[in-house]
Amino acid sequence: MKHSVLLATSFFIRLLNDEDPLHRNAVGYYKYFLENDVTLKISTISVAEYCVLGKLEDLPLKDLQIIPFNLKEGERTGEFAKIIFSENKIETEKLTPRAIIPNDSKLFAQADLDKTISHFVTSDVRSKNTLALLKRRVTPKFSIISIDVPHTEAFGILDL
Repeated sequence: MKHSVLLATSFFIRLLNDEDPLHRNAVGYYKYFLENDVTLKISTISVAEYCVLGKLEDLPLKDLQIIPFNLKEGERTGEFAKIIFSENKIETEKLTPRAIIPNDSKLFAQADLDKTISHFVTSDVRSKNTLALLKRRVTPKFSIISIDVPHTEAFGILDL
């Protein structure tokens, strides 16, 4: 089975802004994944987030597999959000009449259900903290790669 990664909105924001301090790291990961035949996936959730300030045509769609958010993902998201709300000590009263579900819960559900996804690639500290809360009660089948760390360091590659 071919490995894949789910790329977060924050990854694309850095990748597509050459003035961003993490741009170089994002480009390094992007090239590394493509050169090593790792499938790059983007969620329709991340597309929506990106399109708040960016344009769809800016995304490198030719290199990306787009994954939809469907019924199974919705169910798993509810399970994950319930844990995250509980770990954050959010009272039930604040969740009624309906809960506003954080997008990280949705993206994590997609990553967890997709058998090929091994990593969620992000620069967002909140995502890392949210996954840590989730891991207190369940064991998601993916890990986070933080692009704060260059790919050469993350994968032990000599950058000569």
